Amino acid sequence: MNRVMIVLVVAVALLAGAGPASADDRYNNYAELAAHKREGIDYLRTAIGPAGVGAPVAHIAIHGGLIEAGTSELARYAAEKGECTSYTFEGVQPKDNDDLHITATRFDEPIGVRVVEQSSYTVSWHGMRDSSPITHIGGRDTALMKKVRSALERAGFAVADETPDKINGDSPQNIANRNQRGKGVQLELSTGQRRQFFRDGKLDLDWIENSSNRTPAFYRYVDAVLSVLPADIAPSEPVPAN
Repeated sequence: MNRVMIVLVVAVALLAGAGPASADDRYNNYAELAAHKREGIDYLRTAIGPAGVGAPVAHIAIHGGLIEAGTSELARYAAEKGECTSYTFEGVQPKDNDDLHITATRFDEPIGVRVVEQSSYTVSWHGMRDSSPITHIGGRDTALMKKVRSALERAGFAVADETPDKINGDSPQNIANRNQRGKGVQLELSTGQRRQFFRDGKLDLDWIENSSNRTPAFYRYVDAVLSVLPADIAPSEPVPAN
């Protein structure tokens, strides 16, 4: 079925919940970040999806750009090929993009939250620091997590036997689990794994944004994940434009 795709780049800042930031985060929430950083210069927010409808599957990268390099490209390509919705929050500063990291349990940027809440299935693409090529799988959708693990292993990718509590994604407050089913999948891809997805192992922003620099492993990985996602499920509520 042909679908008209729209790009929503929305400049809104809503008040968020109180409480301390993660020990690794500079900002408590999106509103605090937006008060100190410049959209379009320091960071970007983009939602891409079927016009007028919330797609049943959402691929998100809340630490995209140079926060966790390569995750935006994975999420967008997965959504494009799977005819799903993608959402990315990207750090594009010349340096110190780690400052833009808001942990998944506190990630409350309103467009991203809306995209996830209107989806039934969510895959949240993340990066972690590890030089060996490996993926940690987390979330609350245990059935789908098992299928993703099997698909990745069949495709030749290493998957960790155990995922540390810090990145296991099982909190109900985790953005991956805030969809209509209350459970999603969080993929934590090591630096070594993400380097395999781009020629020469480079993760510079201008390099990874050029699709000609993607390796066959990039496409094989995404195809493995897509192969176990449900198809032909009814769409949810419309995604408003503002």
